[in-house]
Amino acid sequence: MRLADLAALNAARAERRLCAAVTPLGGGPGRLVLAEDAARDPLAGPLAARFASARSGREEADGVFVRVYRPSPRLVVVGAVHITQTLAPMAEAAGFDVTIIDPRGAFATPERFGAHRLIAEWPDADLMALDRETAVATLTHDPKIDDPALIAALAAGSFYVGALGSRKTHGRRVERLGAAGVASADIARIHAPIGLAIGASSPPEIAVAVLGEIIAALRGASRLAEARAAA
Repeated sequence: MRLADLAALNAARAERRLCAAVTPLGGGPGRLVLAEDAARDPLAGPLAARFASARSGREEADGVFVRVYRPSPRLVVVGAVHITQTLAPMAEAAGFDVTIIDPRGAFATPERFGAHRLIAEWPDADLMALDRETAVATLTHDPKIDDPALIAALAAGSFYVGALGSRKTHGRRVERLGAAGVASADIARIHAPIGLAIGASSPPEIAVAVLGEIIAALRGASRLAEARAAA
């Protein structure tokens, strides 16, 4: 790898940016591709699949080896609620670094959440330490808490942004965020009602639905299907 590419790789990893080193199998200079630039790369299809699976490997047809560098995914849950009590341990078992944020001291207690990282403060961009490899799920159902977290997550480009509530509740949320200056295209990125449509009703079932939707977003399920269809 050229020194310039190595420096760019180290910078990308320090900034927790998903990227890949593409090396010709027959020798010669390789290149570094950031995930956000992959759609414009000649290997757009294979790269989409590699980024989705986070697996390195040979692309024989293209004569290259793709080494994927993906930061450990994070999950920020806003709301120390019953759903979170199931969601947090499942997400950690799936490899997520989980942070729970809730300014309501009666909810955010070690007795309810054990050893999970728990912050009893109001969510903001600095506290949440957001980036493109972070998922954000807002579960308090309180606009004063959820809305600032949603705005920060959308501004940071977090790979998943979800919000608890009915379609009617989300309609009011859309109006509030629009009035706060959030672009319609950004608002459309919010998964609401949150979670996969599996008919979940209890808090543990909703937690399963939420984690499934987050993993689908992490693995780029829709992009991966498109890449496979084009192959």
